[in-house]
Amino acid sequence: MGFLDITGPFLFYLVVSGLVFAGTALFLGVFIPFVTGDTLLFAAGLIVAANDQLNIVILTVCVGIAAFLGDQVGYVIGQQTGKQYLAKRRGKRVQQAVHAAERFYDRYGWWSVVIARFVPWGRVFIPVIAGVGRMNYAKFISSNIVGALAWGVGLSLIGFYSASIPGVKNAAYVIAALVFLMSVIAGIRTYREDRKERLRQAELKS
Repeated sequence: MGFLDITGPFLFYLVVSGLVFAGTALFLGVFIPFVTGDTLLFAAGLIVAANDQLNIVILTVCVGIAAFLGDQVGYVIGQQTGKQYLAKRRGKRVQQAVHAAERFYDRYGWWSVVIARFVPWGRVFIPVIAGVGRMNYAKFISSNIVGALAWGVGLSLIGFYSASIPGVKNAAYVIAALVFLMSVIAGIRTYREDRKERLRQAELKS
């Protein structure tokens, strides 16, 4: 087995896991929620099914750990910085998402951490809000584990087994590329709109 045969799969697992982690822990999911979220996991599962060098067990383990650690970082950030962290996030769209996440957390508590995995803005803000609200740490860990398994592992497996549909496996790379492309375009548009909104608010204050 050559060097590229070893490093190729390693880089694949690393990139997918890194994006999953960054989607929550590094606030990246606000601007590119699809690249760091559901579509990423589904596309990754498809790619694994189409490539004999990749292993779905390794992917799901890596994704599950990354998803868990990402939310843990979000919780710690919220616990240590309080609402200051959320207040610094400017832009009408972002602040609307923060307020929606706060209401969601107040209403559903433990379950909000699990359900938020499947909601783009929820993945980013709910762990932080749980930390701000001083949610019992043991409860947060348990909800984080359930969410990481249901979302990270679950969607990866759905993508993997979707390849059994006639024609899907052969087109897996094309489908994955289109998914990433559309997600990046949507992310760029969201970033530009948010930036324009921040600049407009800055002009009104000056």
